[in-house]
Amino acid sequence: MPDNVDTHHLAQQVVEADPYLKPFERVVQRRIENIAATEARLTANKQTLAQFATGKDYFGLHFENQQWVLREWAPHATAIYLVGTITQWQERDEFKFSRLKDSENWELMLPANSLAHGDLYRLKIYWKEGGDDRVPAWADFVVQDPETLIFNAMVWHPQEPYIWQRSDFKPTDEPLLIYEVHPGMAQEKEGVGSWVELREEVLPRIVAAGYNTIQLMAVAEHPYYASFGYQVSSFFAPSSRFGTPDELKAFIDAAHGAGIRVIMDLVHSHAA
Repeated sequence: MPDNVDTHHLAQQVVEADPYLKPFERVVQRRIENIAATEARLTANKQTLAQFATGKDYFGLHFENQQWVLREWAPHATAIYLVGTITQWQERDEFKFSRLKDSENWELMLPANSLAHGDLYRLKIYWKEGGDDRVPAWADFVVQDPETLIFNAMVWHPQEPYIWQRSDFKPTDEPLLIYEVHPGMAQEKEGVGSWVELREEVLPRIVAAGYNTIQLMAVAEHPYYASFGYQVSSFFAPSSRFGTPDELKAFIDAAHGAGIRVIMDLVHSHAA
């Protein structure tokens, strides 16, 4: 929303479009003002809301120009360390982040051989009142230790990355006929289902029934399975309890191959 937006005029337009809102015109204007203020806080008036929404391309762990780059937004931090299997879970100076100049962002650059596919990691963050471990907000894969039940981010960087088979998929313009499915609960067996089972056993039935859209539940990582996936803890990490990111991609590929689009159920207000 532009800085110079006339919230009063915009509220009047909303009321004119729906006269039943006339008694609540001031409330509508206040909501618009709150939206404008929130957008300004998120973007710092230095970028658009669309640019802010693509923060995953900047923050988190990336392999760029033959080196690892890890960035995190932590405005109140005084120090950040990367800890994990590579450091024996100890703080080391060579894994200490640097705060970017005139910024609330922190960055760590590491040689290509510093991290490997399957390495576990998390952040040790300090602030004025103390410090604690955190799973990076932009982690793209998170796994749970079967004994301690602790979640850690995992480096997902296979030697042979997944190659999309249907990268040119284009959905039809026909009305949506949606099949909503929870991958863990879509199986007839007892236990938690997987992306592989969903692709091999359930997808053929969805295709045979004539659906053209699949709406996936519980994709983003969530520590409490009984929440049906709504109490999200890692918004950019597909839940490891259903399998690997590549197995999720294979399911989507198979659906696209059958002419079915795939959408995701994601409720941001339920963040854990």
